[in-house]
Amino acid sequence: MLKEYAEGLQSLAVFRGILKNETIGKLLALLEEPTAKNYGDFAGSLYTYGDSLTDLMIEIVTEDENPYLKRLAELKEVPESIDSAVRKELSFLQKLSRLSSEKVWESVNSDIKTPFAEWRTENRDFPEIYRDRIASLHTKGFGIFAKYHVFVLRDGKLVPVKNPDPQRLSQLSGYVSEREKVIANTMALLKDKPAPNVLLYGDAGTGKSSTVKAIVNEYRDMGLRMIELTKAQLGELPSVIEKIAGNPLKFIIFIDDISFSADDDNFSALKAVLEGSAAAKTSNMSIYCTSNRRHIVKERFSDRDGDDVHASDTREELISLSERFGLKVAFLKPNKDTYLHIVESLAGQYGIECTPDLLARAEAYALRRSGRSGRAAKHFIELESAGKC
Repeated sequence: MLKEYAEGLQSLAVFRGILKNETIGKLLALLEEPTAKNYGDFAGSLYTYGDSLTDLMIEIVTEDENPYLKRLAELKEVPESIDSAVRKELSFLQKLSRLSSEKVWESVNSDIKTPFAEWRTENRDFPEIYRDRIASLHTKGFGIFAKYHVFVLRDGKLVPVKNPDPQRLSQLSGYVSEREKVIANTMALLKDKPAPNVLLYGDAGTGKSSTVKAIVNEYRDMGLRMIELTKAQLGELPSVIEKIAGNPLKFIIFIDDISFSADDDNFSALKAVLEGSAAAKTSNMSIYCTSNRRHIVKERFSDRDGDDVHASDTREELISLSERFGLKVAFLKPNKDTYLHIVESLAGQYGIECTPDLLARAEAYALRRSGRSGRAAKHFIELESAGKC
């Protein structure tokens, strides 16, 4: 019996990707060679997920990135042969998910009558579960995009951030009108409407980065994902865009705290994408950048010297990079009233009573540092909460 299950796993075509899963690999080894060691290896690996073989199989199958889902995501016709394979393989995987530990142990050559480790199984309808999964394809995605919503680029590959910043919009104070513009643009992206690239610029500590991260967290269940790049990775932008082209989800490509010098090679890479090069045209993404500089490029008086015949044209090209963003939103240092309003709001979130004395000390704290900002307000309240201010 176990040999038949092993052959069934080995013959998977559409769902062949699940064999790359470490626990499924240990299950296959157990089915092929039912020894006590292989049994313990599999059970121990299963326990990292839980104690249900059925739940494990459902999780792995529904998150699998396979040719069938890719065709559906790209609205391509699915050949009958592939459709038939999906039905048959789901039926087999459902049967495999109900394989009990007792049945497996019967094939293990051991003097122990009952296994030390056991697992649960349930009778679940895999075809129906997968139909529901397909119905939510445009909000949940597939593969790693179904499990995670924030990614970075590492060695040319998109790697999930397993513990991203949990910032939510409800935790942000002040800058309501500024955030509403960014939210509206993001909602347009999610609704397949034109969503220009966005530049959030202004003073440090005013919540530019927090705004982007909070928006991604807020709308992840609507199919929003974020890929964060560093300035040094801008040359890889075309390949990143190619990786997500055709994906049913929507992506914010986030470049934080960006600025360029006049001779920076990365300047051209970003400029090409913002101008809409052939490699950059995809409707499921938008670039969001933050910068402390409105024009992004650092300009020095020494740059005005030299032998450039058309120096004014060169300078204009440099400082006009920001004009290539369809939406620019300014986050400027708050005045006293706005700053104290942010302090009051944060105090409420931390369960701290907002008294005139607290506000006076918050103002003094900001003046001792680099000035009023949302970051200064948060640092003050965090110190106050810890009894260190």
